[in-house]
Amino acid sequence: MKIAMIGLGRMGMNMAKRLLRGGHRVIAYNRTSRKTIEIVQEGAEAAYSFMDLSKMLEPPRIVWMMLPAGPAVDDHLESLRGVLSEGDIVIDGGNSYYKDALRRSSLMAGHGIVFLDAGVSGGIWGLEKGYCLMIGGPREVYERLLPLLEALAPEGGHLHCGPSGAGHFVKMVHNGIEYAMMQAYAEGFQIINASPYAESINFGDLAHLWNQGSVIRSWLLELAEIVFKKDPRLEGIRGIVDDSGEGRWTVQQAIETSVSAPAIVLALMSRFRSKDDNSFSDRLVASLRREFGGHSVVGA
Repeated sequence: MKIAMIGLGRMGMNMAKRLLRGGHRVIAYNRTSRKTIEIVQEGAEAAYSFMDLSKMLEPPRIVWMMLPAGPAVDDHLESLRGVLSEGDIVIDGGNSYYKDALRRSSLMAGHGIVFLDAGVSGGIWGLEKGYCLMIGGPREVYERLLPLLEALAPEGGHLHCGPSGAGHFVKMVHNGIEYAMMQAYAEGFQIINASPYAESINFGDLAHLWNQGSVIRSWLLELAEIVFKKDPRLEGIRGIVDDSGEGRWTVQQAIETSVSAPAIVLALMSRFRSKDDNSFSDRLVASLRREFGGHSVVGA
């Protein structure tokens, strides 16, 4: 299939590469041309304007956006409305708020353009491992895109979650769970770090051990093992842990629907507190975010 990829950041670049490796044709567009030139060397075709992008795709066109949540998405949709046609498909794969997806779907439908919201998880490891994809929008359009989704995802790694907004809603909750899981691991290691046994325990070995059949084994613990091998006591990093929005939205949704979610709420509060502290647990959460998502960290 032929698809345009808009936004060649950490996620978009690797998703374009994975699509190319899956045998698809990729039209690449980025605000700055350097990354476009880079992906062309991998086999993509370059578009340097939205009009070029439109002309290089055959109707019904498929455009996938990997952009920061917020005004950038709306700005790109406004530009795309001027060059796309009825029946074309636009997918927002960024971490957008699900209520924005509802608004954008209605807006694009007014121009005859189909809008899908795609929650994407996998971080900087997605090129190798594949991306977990949570799709919201018309099921028949989801089914038309299956060859693309199967190239991006590992086996069983994509799901039609429901109508517009469902994909980004599920990804929002996914990230709220992620907050709480990382916080639990980080607090556990901090308790050990403050104990009389801290000097006798190699944290990398412990993370590896807990992944050998224990009930708390996970990919995050695999990343913790990598983190501790690089920096056994996390002395090269500040424990400032940013939040990128999804945790706040998950807490807001819990409040709106009167659902008790204390673990996620406290994990979010801990991220706020981290800006005024430099605890061991915060340094581990910051390190884990760097490992799976390439998120920036503050050096010690």
